[in-house]
Amino acid sequence: MVEINTVAVDLHVKRYSDFDLLRIAKAVSQNYDGLATAFLVSVHIHACSAVGVVFGHLCPGPHQRFADGRLIRTSDIQSVKKEGRFWVINTVNSKYVIATFRRDVGRRSLREFLRIAGDRYIPTPSSLQ
Repeated sequence: MVEINTVAVDLHVKRYSDFDLLRIAKAVSQNYDGLATAFLVSVHIHACSAVGVVFGHLCPGPHQRFADGRLIRTSDIQSVKKEGRFWVINTVNSKYVIATFRRDVGRRSLREFLRIAGDRYIPTPSSLQ
């Protein structure tokens, strides 16, 4: 009997819409306080982290974990502020620019996070990690 040695891998890759690409181009051309680690599209806030599709990450990693089009969940959000036309999320070691929000839930999740967190840091509860 022949044994098959294959593994199915789901890379969680998303194609960018024309709107995403337009917003990314505008976000990349804007100046920020400090260097942006990456740009995110289709973002929503979940358990004190941002979840979205990454573009232009400074360090995609040895296995391309943060390569363009990959789904990413950031570490816990330390602060959120608006710089120019875009929201900027600071985590422990990174700075992400939100180019677009996920339809229907993205902006609402950010407003809810800001309402709950205010100006303080709230770590993700261990039951949600």
